[in-house]
Amino acid sequence: MQALFYVGREQMEMRGTEPEPLKPGESRVQVEATGICGSDLHAYHGHDPRRMPPMILGHEVAGRVVEGAWKGKRVTMNPLIVCGHCEYCQAGRQNLCENRSMIGMNRPGSFAETVNIADHSLIELPQTLSAEVAAMTEPVATAVHGIHRLERVLDRPLAESRVLVIGAGAIGLMTALILRQRGVRSLRIADLNPLRREAALRVGLEAFDPREAPPRADSVEAVFDCVGAGPTRKMAVASARPGGAIMHLGLQDNDGVTDTRAITLKELSFLGAYTYSFGDLRAAVALLDAGALGELSWVEKRPLVEGPAAFEELASGRSAAAKVILYP
Repeated sequence: MQALFYVGREQMEMRGTEPEPLKPGESRVQVEATGICGSDLHAYHGHDPRRMPPMILGHEVAGRVVEGAWKGKRVTMNPLIVCGHCEYCQAGRQNLCENRSMIGMNRPGSFAETVNIADHSLIELPQTLSAEVAAMTEPVATAVHGIHRLERVLDRPLAESRVLVIGAGAIGLMTALILRQRGVRSLRIADLNPLRREAALRVGLEAFDPREAPPRADSVEAVFDCVGAGPTRKMAVASARPGGAIMHLGLQDNDGVTDTRAITLKELSFLGAYTYSFGDLRAAVALLDAGALGELSWVEKRPLVEGPAAFEELASGRSAAAKVILYP
């Protein structure tokens, strides 16, 4: 089969390779659509020691099972393969499984014609949901998980809150669109890239350049940092009102000094969210099937063979697409 390999820093290459043999309890999925994630770009830049070249990246996927117990079914999947018996799995927090592995990280990923996955990771798709849209289940579930964790610590309903989303990439844009769907009326999204701001504006969001108009100090009850860099953490802490909450979803770097004094004096809740639960994934499928994110002009579809060019354009900021979906 043909697959898109990460072969070195800022190098992607199409190669022929033999599919991995199926293990007991696994199915083989014919990939119909697979998304480029920010973590794939992180690896592309050589910043993720967990993803070592040469390897097949990719973990946002929809397709059809061609071999295994689920043969014939249209599916998306939880790319995390969990053990099911550790303390976290038994407590229903499988995303923190002590023995987890992941396709596109330490197992071959979905930038290929087929991908192998544990049967317990599969989620059947409704017939009304296209593969291209279903491939966004994983990032939508990431946003759903972060929103769910943050709203539990707020004193008032999230819909009543003033909310700032930092970053108009895929996770930031999806977070903002879900927040709007949930009734948040005071909502702004910050991004440095004019192409991404334009994409956000086209779908009716209030987008701004924080260099030209920094958010006012102590102005919002909730912040979603979907970048996760030193400057965005600084912005999040400064803009959050006393008693507010910050959800740290991005993982760009660990640089800078977070103002823990301000976090303490303002009694802020500073939270992280890692991936999602099965409930989040199923909720994401339902949201996508209902068209809750609105029109998807910010999504670009390209053949897998154009993957190297897509990575280069995303990495250089020359792509207006918040999400690129590849198809073999």
